[in-house]
Amino acid sequence: MSKGIVLLAAGGTGGHVFPAEALAHKLKERGYSVHLVTDSRAERYAGKFPADEIHVVPSATIGSKNPVAVARSLWTLWSGMRAAKKLIARLKPVVVVGFGGYPTVPPLLAATRLGVPAMIHEQNAVMGRANKALASRVQAIAGGFLPEGGGQFPDKTVTTGNPVRPAIIEAAKVPYSPSNPGEPFNLVVFGGSQGAQYFSKTMPTAISLLEDGLRDRLRITQQVRPEDMGMLSACVAQLKMAADTAPFFTDMAERLAAAHLVICRSGASTVSEISVIGRPAVLVPYPHALDHDQAANAAALAATGGAKVIAQAELSPEKIASILTHVMNDPEKLARMAAAAKQAGKPDAANLLADMVEAIAARRTIAEFKGKRA
Repeated sequence: MSKGIVLLAAGGTGGHVFPAEALAHKLKERGYSVHLVTDSRAERYAGKFPADEIHVVPSATIGSKNPVAVARSLWTLWSGMRAAKKLIARLKPVVVVGFGGYPTVPPLLAATRLGVPAMIHEQNAVMGRANKALASRVQAIAGGFLPEGGGQFPDKTVTTGNPVRPAIIEAAKVPYSPSNPGEPFNLVVFGGSQGAQYFSKTMPTAISLLEDGLRDRLRITQQVRPEDMGMLSACVAQLKMAADTAPFFTDMAERLAAAHLVICRSGASTVSEISVIGRPAVLVPYPHALDHDQAANAAALAATGGAKVIAQAELSPEKIASILTHVMNDPEKLARMAAAAKQAGKPDAANLLADMVEAIAARRTIAEFKGKRA
């Protein structure tokens, strides 16, 4: 018999959906029914998300100063709130948990207005706009990188770390195995939904600058936007590179586990997954990220020695070629970085977050929850 329904709300990007997916698995193991509220972008992840049902509720972000656009967004949000109220009244969830992104706003607002226990999880070191709007209304805030008892709401903030998917936990069992000179070198490159274009343009030139012996060692996995696939495929053929390119890899956890080096953006889920698996990384924060949250995430891992952070403006093809030349000839350095990254990982974040969700569902205070943890 189910302990009740937990309603998870997440924007439709991997950065929001993946932590929600990890929590959903833990809650299902504990006997809860899990429902997801999101938007149509999340359909690519729906096959692996362990939700009993997935619901789409109208929502919008207010990012324009145009009065007509603002009015349209407000109308959509109002419509979404009405739909969310009806959904919550029908499902009667024991708690509603938001993971950020504008689709979380209507269900979390509806929950707080209906008196249903509610909490949010913020993946980044800097709180996003949707969570900022909700933070004062919910009973608890779980943080991936937020400091314990820090920020604007110290009395209800708990640092849980970012939950990672079961596939990542499984991949973390694979020890880091250095690539010695002359051996194949697995390089994984990805940029998320917004940041992949830069790597598509930069990496082929960087690879072309490598000495033949180093280029022959490379085995590349690179995430590519659909519109860039033709260009990159032509570059791969011209350089005779050993490369797998695709807009999305369903087995990315396994590819990360096999990686000798990762070059990527520094979204919260990405940084958390790399650290749990324990792989050395060159992190390139997305320069247009709101509040520079990616730079803050990257700094947290770099401080442990598990990653090197380079601003996009400073990362030329020549710089990438230089980095690759250096690290491919220094496997011991990469092994030290891998060990440092793994030490910074929080593989138990999903369990801790599930504990917190159960406490809020039982209407316990954060002070009581912290007291029980101590």
